[in-house]
Amino acid sequence: MAIPKINDLDNKQWKDYGDILTDSLWLINRRDNTGSHAPDYWGNYIPQIPHQMMRRYTRKGDWVLDPFLGSGTTLIEAQRMGRHGLGVELQPRVAELAKERIQAEKNPHSVKAEIAVGDSSSFNFKKHLGKLGVKSVQLAMLHPPYFDIIQFSEDQRCLSNASDIDSFLESMRKVVAGCNSVLDPGRFLCLVIGDKYAKGEWIPLGFLTMQVVQEAGFTLKSIVVKNFEETAGKKGAQQLWRYRALVGGFYVFKHEYVFVFQKNRR
Repeated sequence: MAIPKINDLDNKQWKDYGDILTDSLWLINRRDNTGSHAPDYWGNYIPQIPHQMMRRYTRKGDWVLDPFLGSGTTLIEAQRMGRHGLGVELQPRVAELAKERIQAEKNPHSVKAEIAVGDSSSFNFKKHLGKLGVKSVQLAMLHPPYFDIIQFSEDQRCLSNASDIDSFLESMRKVVAGCNSVLDPGRFLCLVIGDKYAKGEWIPLGFLTMQVVQEAGFTLKSIVVKNFEETAGKKGAQQLWRYRALVGGFYVFKHEYVFVFQKNRR
């Protein structure tokens, strides 16, 4: 049985795809702020990440799932590229913001951008997709809160309000299970996450969450290290953080991870 093609690339023309990143170190110093993309929502990732993932791991007309929709970056990019998208957002106000941004973006391929308000750790993805006449998705993009580094809401269901690391990981386990239930075998899941520093200790949040995905039956295909410079939480405080690092014996975060997994074929 032939393995279905997962992208629109012509491998014979591989030299023509200079825009596609294939190295494990991504130095991207300027985010794409064109169209509806904007950096004004704390913690949203740069559009280039979902763009690269969709180029490599989807075809036009495929469905992309984002269980942490936020301001809608994934679905904006999916709409541009001719992919349908389902995004789930915990906060109604943020979901409405995402909806406005997505609707303001041109839709040249007439694809669907569906937004649902709910808790992704208990959300019934299969049921919601079924209402749309869709059986499965072909890519899952996960960009969860980096534990409690940024508090996104007062809602105790929000992962940024998890009581401890174990609670955070347990919630992530449920989110991954939900995504797994609707992701086609052999297709890809992308996890974007960083680490945390607290009480004098570097906490490898990225790798702990990576293990959660592996335990769900996914094969780790790549670990990409992506740079970032000034974050919202450290804006205008570079020298203060440099001082803290020198005194505290640690290094200031300048990177996050893009983990790429493939769902095992049955």
